[in-house]
Amino acid sequence: MFNTFELRRSATLGYSCNHRTRQLVALAKGGDESAVDQLCRVYAERVRWMVRLRMGKELRRKLDSMDVVQDVLIHALGGITDFTYENEGDFVRWLSRIAENTLRDDRERYHAEKRDIRKEIPLDNGGRRSSGRVSGAGGPVATTTPSVILSRKEDLARLEKAIDALKPEYKEVIVLTKIEGLSYKEIGKRLGKSPDAVRMLVPSAMAELTSVFMRI
Repeated sequence: MFNTFELRRSATLGYSCNHRTRQLVALAKGGDESAVDQLCRVYAERVRWMVRLRMGKELRRKLDSMDVVQDVLIHALGGITDFTYENEGDFVRWLSRIAENTLRDDRERYHAEKRDIRKEIPLDNGGRRSSGRVSGAGGPVATTTPSVILSRKEDLARLEKAIDALKPEYKEVIVLTKIEGLSYKEIGKRLGKSPDAVRMLVPSAMAELTSVFMRI
């Protein structure tokens, strides 16, 4: 059974290792390959949730989410020297922006291909932006898994269907709070709302998600 408490925990999961993340980022910027590998293993699962819940059912049918995760990690860690760690959660927010941009590019490419040949075709994994492989990107990452229940494949599929059925505002606020761990102030800036408005919106969004999930 879907437990909203389990998903609610995701806003804090991963932040307990904030100090370690700061250290790993510093080492990775200095060229330490083992630090890059550890960042992949720690954050791959968080990125997978960002990607899966933002893809939408149309793009989800055409792309392997782990290919997108790999693209995000290659982009992020390949450009780690451009990243500046200042505050708690900065790294997750940076990954989130890269994930959003990657999905936007994939979505635009998919629709362009549909227009060009007048029919739907699967995206060719071999033609994606990145063909390299990031070590550790596909491994299990217990430190960032939102919950034991929702990490099971069958429950993830149900959650995706439930998320897809929500109105965009609810979907966005759930992903931003429970998966990406942004503060109400940060979310307010993204959505054009006050922190108090976001605080009131979250329980409504979670209640609707629970209701939809239970009907699936």
